[in-house]
Amino acid sequence: MSIKRFHGRVAIVTGSTSGIGKATAYALASEGATVVIAARRAKMGQAIVSDLVCQGCEASYCETDVSNMDSVVRLMDWVSRKYGRLDVLVNNAGIPGGSYSLTEYPDLMWDAVLTVNLKGAWQCMKFAIPIMLRSGRGAIVNVSSDVGFVGSTFGIAPYVASKHGLIGMTRAAALEYASRDIRVNAVCPGLSDTDMIAPAKQHHPEILNQYIASTIPMGRMGTPAEQAAAIVWLCSDDASFVTGHSLVVDGGILAK
Repeated sequence: MSIKRFHGRVAIVTGSTSGIGKATAYALASEGATVVIAARRAKMGQAIVSDLVCQGCEASYCETDVSNMDSVVRLMDWVSRKYGRLDVLVNNAGIPGGSYSLTEYPDLMWDAVLTVNLKGAWQCMKFAIPIMLRSGRGAIVNVSSDVGFVGSTFGIAPYVASKHGLIGMTRAAALEYASRDIRVNAVCPGLSDTDMIAPAKQHHPEILNQYIASTIPMGRMGTPAEQAAAIVWLCSDDASFVTGHSLVVDGGILAK
């Protein structure tokens, strides 16, 4: 029987109780990783762990709020004590914020989006990288977005800013740690069928379908599993010479 790509490796996936994060956790576990579900929703996180364990995978849950540095420190200390190593970090946790014009955007919501989406990823890297350095290697993937490259007319300026920032931070970190065998990359999903677009599916399906038809060359949304496959590849040894890269998975939107 062949050895799975992540056999013996420990992976943290933040924001992994739904959507792309959940799909990534399952994909890494299926490839042999010990997966830590790091998220705020304890009941959902524990249910995922139970399901993974029933499937013969190794998994655990640690309640985590990436916007809170103390919470991130507790997560990393707990992982270090429990497993003695950390090989993979997927910074997936993020929030969309609301839709407002730039001049009307609420201050507190602006701060929340930047704190979770950008500062949260930095805080996780800040305390994960020292553990990886002790192991001699590591792989980090930050989940950005196709709007990390372009603007948007949907009134989501802080979300766009945070996703641009993630790409810049990914490149800076990749260069800083390249010589120490820690690879840092980003995946940039296009519109994907996750909880984030559930309100649009429920309340404005005609507008959503029109947008998909007119904007996405492949004529459909992406799936969480498709995004997870890209993330897992970047975390794996198959991408051993890839760092500082932002992989766009958007059905062709940015190719236009």
